[in-house]
This record gives sequence, C-alpha cells and structure tokens, in this order.
Amino acid sequence: MLRRSLLKFLVATPLGRMAAGLAAALASAVAIYLDLLQIDVKRRDRETGGGELYLPYPRLRGSVSVEEALANRRSVREYREEPLTIEELSQLLWAAYGISETTHGLRTAPSAGAQYPLELYAVVGERGVKTGDGYLAAGIYYYNAHSHSLTLRKPGDFREELYHAALEQTWVLKAPVSLVFTAVYHRTTRVYGERGRTRYVPMDLGHAGQNVYLQATALGLGTVAVGAFYDEEVSRILDLPPDETPLYIMPVGRPLLSYRLTEKELIQYYQRRRATR
Repeated sequence: MLRRSLLKFLVATPLGRMAAGLAAALASAVAIYLDLLQIDVKRRDRETGGGELYLPYPRLRGSVSVEEALANRRSVREYREEPLTIEELSQLLWAAYGISETTHGLRTAPSAGAQYPLELYAVVGERGVKTGDGYLAAGIYYYNAHSHSLTLRKPGDFREELYHAALEQTWVLKAPVSLVFTAVYHRTTRVYGERGRTRYVPMDLGHAGQNVYLQATALGLGTVAVGAFYDEEVSRILDLPPDETPLYIMPVGRPLLSYRLTEKELIQYYQRRRATR
C-alpha cells in the first residue's frame, strides 16, 4: 500500500514528478561521472599498447547535403582496390562517435542518458590507409573520441581473421578498413536496468551506424553494417576485455559501382504509386 501511494504521488502530482525528475537526473549525473573515470582508466590502459596517433581535425562543412546523403545511401559490399586517406578515416570516426559539444564532451550520436556505452575500433589492412608520406601501419586501432586520435592495439593485417569470424563475408576481407563497434553494457544498465541492454544500447548503435553510412556516402565511400559473426572470435581478434561485446562490423571502401538518385526519378516513383491508389 505504501509503495502504491508513493508511486501515485510521483506520477500524479507536480511535486512528485519534479522529485522523480531530480532523482533521475542525480542518478544519471553520478553514473556519468563514475563512467568518465572508468573511461579515463581504460583509455590509459589501452594507450600502453602503442603510441597515440593524432588524426587530422574533422571538417564541419562538406560538399554533399544531408538530403543528398540520405538519398544515395546504400549498403555497399563491393569495393575498388584503393586505400582510404587518413583524412577520410578521421572524418568517418568523428562522424561515428566523435565530439560535437565541447562543454560536456557530448557525441555526434545520441545516447540514452548520455551514457555512451559504445567503443570504436578500426581494423586497418596492409596499405589500407594513405597518409601524406606513405601508409598507416596495418593493425587494430582504438579510437579515442576526446582527443580524436588512434591508439595501436595490435600490429598486423587482421582482415582475414575478421573475415573468417564474420562467416566469410567477402566484403570484410576486401575492404581496406573495417570499423568495429563494441558495447560496455553496464554503462547503460547501471542507470536503466535490463531495458538499457535490450532497448537503449541497440538504439545507440543504430544512431552511430547511420552516421557512418551518411558520412561514407558524403565522402564518396561505401559501407555495410555486418551483424553476423562469432562474438567470441571477434572479441579474441580485438583483445576485448570481458565487459566489452562486439556489435557491428562496418567495412568501408570506395564503391565499385556508384549509385545516384535524381529528383526526377523520385518524383516519378511517387507519381506511379499515387496513380495506382
């Protein structure tokens, strides 16, 4: 009875709703603070595996509009045998999960309660990323969002291993780079419980994945979201800690075939559908 009365007070009265909101905000703030401490520790631990590579600063203006990127976004599975540039990789990583607000360090992708459960890695193949004076060394890199930098976790070309772990999907092998998203579920479940695992973290992943799609399209690149793989194998390849789960592999490359939708084609499509109603 007491519990029911308390719930009624919290839901049905303005004072109760304000109290509930303040309590939720406080819990979220404490969780964010503790999580940032944990992220800092993890980041320092990861950086011991190799030197930190500062990426070119991301650009906030481009030649392709949001509307054009939406219209021409496709899942691309065939790529030319050409590298990405370090500037393109930088832009993709920033678009995926970089910083877009400089007071609190908020990201380009929305996250439930600003808990940011995702981590991001780049699996770079041999001669897969062109730099000014050569190529980025092949290896598995961890993306540091707050410094917009990469830390080498494991040297070597791991595309073939990742290809086998991904049920031998050829695009994982052929792409010069694959982005791999992982999740640390407890960052979200500590605030939202099991709903964080089953609902909010998958939503966060979808937001970030679409960012990669749209930025790749704007850069003249192509990608595809891959969810079919052996979790344990991908975790082994990336040397993930026990609390981190792989969720997406997104190979990126220069499309073998380009796709362009014109306004005329779109209008004609709608006209045909309207004529049959």
